[in-house]
Amino acid sequence: MVRDPARLLAAIVISLQLVTASAGLAQSRAERAITQISGDLYRFPNNFHYSVFLVTPDSIIPTDPVNKEAARWLKGELTRRFAQPVKFLIFSNDHADHISGGEVFADTAVVVAHEKAKEAIVRKNYSDNSIVMRFPTQKTLFAVDFIPVKSLPYRDLSDSYIDPWIESLKRVEALDFETLVPGHGPKGGKADVRAFRGYMEELWGQVVAYARQGKSEAEIKRAITMENTGNGAGTKIIYPSISKACYDRSLGITDNIGVLPS
Repeated sequence: MVRDPARLLAAIVISLQLVTASAGLAQSRAERAITQISGDLYRFPNNFHYSVFLVTPDSIIPTDPVNKEAARWLKGELTRRFAQPVKFLIFSNDHADHISGGEVFADTAVVVAHEKAKEAIVRKNYSDNSIVMRFPTQKTLFAVDFIPVKSLPYRDLSDSYIDPWIESLKRVEALDFETLVPGHGPKGGKADVRAFRGYMEELWGQVVAYARQGKSEAEIKRAITMENTGNGAGTKIIYPSISKACYDRSLGITDNIGVLPS
């Protein structure tokens, strides 16, 4: 838990204000709404980003604010609908596209994040600081970026550690929940976690096996079959950027080193 919200949020303002004119225009047309997940747990989108918030008897606890404009909109809606203060603000990881705008809640909120998140926000951009949020009463899990629902991982698997990623998916599967709320895309369930883990295990396993045989990246791309698993949507697509990322990590040649298993 980060107990110095003013300093953390000030650092976010300095390090994350990288907004272009085109991005600002896009955000001005952002689609936003509040929908109920279950009981006092709600979801809100900002275009393709999703967050959740929980209403308690004496406060409101939102997750990732997305950006300043979305945070301002959310704060206004929370005030209008619930008339409760925001006492805690939870960051899922250090990625700017999810946690920008936190300063909007600095007047009342304490920021809660992974213990490594502050250093990453201020100094670097490695996501070895992700957390998931489980809401037992609502049997709901909120997880950002690392569990896509009926889709594939983003582009080149940036900020990823593949072996720990797969282990994290196994740990999520062991949790007690029914509804999965991702940071992007539609809601899902535990079956989607299981399907995506199978996809990643097969892809990573094939890349590592072929890399051990001394095959080149191009040869591995041609050799991968993905015969055993889909990703829940029935697809066996492997984007070139994803297979390249797995290949790079299998050789340990990226900054986010994935050690070649023995």
